[in-house]
Amino acid sequence: MSNPPFDVGTVLPRELFDQICKIRVQQPQIIPREASVRKRRQTLTDDGRLVVVAADHPGRGVTSSGTEALGMADRYQYLGRILRVLEQPGVDGVMSTPDILEELLIVNHLMREKGQRPVLDGKVILGCMNRGGLSGAIFEMRDRFTAFTAAQIQRMRFDGAKMMFRLDWKNPDSGATIDDCSRALRELEALDLPAFLEPLPAQKTDSGYRVQKTADALISVIGVATALGNSSRLLWLKIPYVQEFERVVRAATCPILMLGGQSRKEPEKLLYDFAAGIAAGPNVRGVLVGRNVLFPGKADPAAMAQAVTRVVHEDAAPKDAAVLLKGFASLAS
Repeated sequence: MSNPPFDVGTVLPRELFDQICKIRVQQPQIIPREASVRKRRQTLTDDGRLVVVAADHPGRGVTSSGTEALGMADRYQYLGRILRVLEQPGVDGVMSTPDILEELLIVNHLMREKGQRPVLDGKVILGCMNRGGLSGAIFEMRDRFTAFTAAQIQRMRFDGAKMMFRLDWKNPDSGATIDDCSRALRELEALDLPAFLEPLPAQKTDSGYRVQKTADALISVIGVATALGNSSRLLWLKIPYVQEFERVVRAATCPILMLGGQSRKEPEKLLYDFAAGIAAGPNVRGVLVGRNVLFPGKADPAAMAQAVTRVVHEDAAPKDAAVLLKGFASLAS
C-alpha cells in the first residue's frame, strides 16, 4: 500500500501562511528583528558535513518539478515543504533568495510567539546572490547579481552566500559573470563569510543550455573556480555527481557539496550517487539539494530528507542506499 499524499497544512496551517502577507503590510520590521534574534550555530558544521536545502529555483524562473511545469510556483506548497524538510534531524539549513528567506523568518517569528521551537534556530542560512540568468532568456549566461549583497548577508546574520557561474567557452557573457563572482568572493572574504560557489561547464544545444556532466569538463571548470577572488580559505564548491567522481574531487582541496539537479523519477539512484560521492574523497562534505527532496512525487518530503541525512551524516554505503527508502514506495513520481 502506498503512502498518502503529503498534506502541507500539517506543517504550515493555512491561517499561519495567510499571516505572512499581513505582517509584510503592517509590520515589515519584524523581518530584520527576527533575523537579529535568531539563534545561530557556533560553527558552520556540527560534524564537518552539511545537508542544505536549495530553494532558489523560482528566482531564476525555474518552476518545474518532475512533470509539473509549475510544481514549485505555489508558494504555500513550496514554503510548507521547505519547513517540513527543515524539521528533520540532520538537515543543517537552507539556501534561498531574499523573498523566501524573509518568509521563513516571518514563520520563525510566528512560531516563537506561539511558544514553539523556531525552525530556523540553529540552522545554517545561506543567501543566494546571483539569479539574473533567467532560464531560457537570451541573457541567461549573463547571470547578474540581482539578489543578496555580501553586506546584506552579514547584516541579516546569515551564515554564508551562494553564487554560480556557467562556463560556455564560446559565450562572452560567461566571462562577465565570472568577473562578478570574483568581486563577490572578495567582498565575502573581507566580511569573513563562507562562499558556496557553483561552477558548471555549460554548452548551448537546440533545447537551451545544458550542463556538461563529464569528469573532464568539471575538472577544468573547478580549476577556474578555485582561483577566483583573493582567497579560497572560506570557499566551498557545489558540483554535480558524475562518473569518475574520484578524479573530479582531486581537482581541488576545497570542501565540496553535491547538487541534486533536476527531479528524478528514481530517488534511489540519487541516494546511490550521493553515497558514492561521499566515499569519493575526504573533501566531499555533503549535499545542497532542492527539488529531489522537496518534491519527491506526492509523498512526504521528510522521507527523502531522512534518507539523505543518513547518507551524509551516517556514512550509509552506496549498496545500502535503496534500503533507506524501504517503506516509501510513493516517493517515485
